Amino acid sequence: MMMSVLSYLILVVAILINVAFVTLLERKILGYSQLRKGPNKVLVTGLVQPFNDAIKLFSKELVFPSSSNYTQYFMSPLFGLMIVILTFSLFPFKEYSMSMTLSIIFMYMMLSMNVYPVLLSGWASNSKYALLGALRSVAQTVSYEVSLALILMFYLGLGATLSLLTLSTMNMFWSKVFLFTPLVGIWLVSCLAETNRTPFDFAEGESELVSGFNIEYGGLGFALIFMAEYASIIMMSLIFSLIFISSGTSKLSLYFNVTVLTSAWVWVRTTFPRYRYDKLMNLAWKVYLPVVFFTLSFSILNMLI
Repeated sequence: MMMSVLSYLILVVAILINVAFVTLLERKILGYSQLRKGPNKVLVTGLVQPFNDAIKLFSKELVFPSSSNYTQYFMSPLFGLMIVILTFSLFPFKEYSMSMTLSIIFMYMMLSMNVYPVLLSGWASNSKYALLGALRSVAQTVSYEVSLALILMFYLGLGATLSLLTLSTMNMFWSKVFLFTPLVGIWLVSCLAETNRTPFDFAEGESELVSGFNIEYGGLGFALIFMAEYASIIMMSLIFSLIFISSGTSKLSLYFNVTVLTSAWVWVRTTFPRYRYDKLMNLAWKVYLPVVFFTLSFSILNMLI
């Protein structure tokens, strides 16, 4: 028991360090793509920049808006980070694994809880911009969760399993990426919308909402919100790699795929402009949902036969 707790703590520390360096990767890619300098002043090529930012944010004074709900305002960013870190315990790593036979159901549950910290942050801030950003984020996340859930149901029906480990081993025999390319594309776009990243970052639309649901946060709260966002990017990349590409966690190819996918998240940010909100909802309900339902019908027929 003690070794399991220690292994999980090491996993959490590794995730948080990874999150720190993803921020550096993002700055570097944005700097090169926009022909400007990235963070290169701290030590060698800016390697200590993430820790510098962390010390700066964590040492700032905690300031609460006078009209906010203090307890919910403080707890919601922490709650958001805890949800993402708990989801990592499902992945069947060699060193640590709490992977269960019904891990997909637990993963569904944790993903669906992602909307609550954002909604609570917007409501507890008692600001109209924060509340509008939170409501837009909840509507967007719920819309694209439907597509994500149905796509995953398609593969669960083909594999007749609810275990993430069993689902990943199916990649040894046939590659889902090439056989079901449209579904893979829909999954990736839905993951972008699920993590509130460009071009679907409507929860943080600076031009419309002055940074959205996190407008009242600074210092520690701001850091926790963005740690949760970057950790969810790594988590979505890991889920995609396990389900569609890799055949387990014991191979280096899994971690290479996760790095490439995380870089793709940043590449999309520096390439595409922000989408329009009504087009985002039309894409979810009028395009993706009918396509996913159509393909899911084949999986249901396969189970019945």
